[in-house]
Amino acid sequence: MKHITQYFLTTLLLFTAIFNIKHIEAAEQPLVTVTTSFLEDIVTQIAEDTVEIALIVPAGGDPHIYNASARDLQNILEADVVLYHGLHFEAQMAAILVDYGFAVTRNFSKDDLILVAADSQDVDPHYWFNIELYKQSVEEARDILIETFPTQKDLYTTNADNYLKQLDELAKWIEEQLAVLPIEQRVLVTPHDAFEYFARAHDFIVYAPQGISTESEVSNEQIIQTVQYIIDHQVPAIFLDTTSNPQAMEKLQEGVQQKNAEVQVVGGEGMALFSDSLASKGQANDNYIDMYKHNISLIVQHLVR
Repeated sequence: MKHITQYFLTTLLLFTAIFNIKHIEAAEQPLVTVTTSFLEDIVTQIAEDTVEIALIVPAGGDPHIYNASARDLQNILEADVVLYHGLHFEAQMAAILVDYGFAVTRNFSKDDLILVAADSQDVDPHYWFNIELYKQSVEEARDILIETFPTQKDLYTTNADNYLKQLDELAKWIEEQLAVLPIEQRVLVTPHDAFEYFARAHDFIVYAPQGISTESEVSNEQIIQTVQYIIDHQVPAIFLDTTSNPQAMEKLQEGVQQKNAEVQVVGGEGMALFSDSLASKGQANDNYIDMYKHNISLIVQHLVR
């Protein structure tokens, strides 16, 4: 009996020691704080499990209007490195992010950016729908991570190179899928204007009554103009996105029907376009490549005639 008791005590001490070692290792793992699910995906692709990632805006959340919590501020202050989009995407957190973080868009050329209006200097922040710009943000994140964790240079370089190749393959796939849509059918009507970079890259016209930010209200005049546009251009479908209120699209559909025409509202579970966020971890479209393929498949399926 004494030997059995001693065996269990020894085993318990061994497991306790292993747990404590692993706990210490986990505690010592570098912390990378990111603002959005897009950046969480980029860091995961590059760094794998060599870092702990703290996500500020939860998947499905709206970075345009998100206010940092006390826990978010702690993750910013305690992080080894903080990555954010910039271009005023994280509008409510801009001040602290500028002081403590690195914008992955910091070296973008102004010539590649889209202004929200011809008479404005405000920049459209939704650059990730231009794959070439998204690749630049991946390269920027890679360089920042290597500078912060130089011992991981080889791993991070290899992973980033592989990911950039996957993004090139994605770009080719997108072109192949969109080839079935004639130019005159490339009209994308969505609640808020998150797809101008996509439109410029793929010869689409985007019509978004809500404008660039989800904070904007849709006026009756905007609804009337958009309804007429849908009818004049025989647009077969309009698209909800995952971070916008569906009411604007429902009003558009009602307005079209009142003029004896029809338009389909594409949305609901698994049928909305992703705009400002990826899906939650473990769900379909929880990474950039799958998200983009989902969007393209929806667009082609409902716009081709």
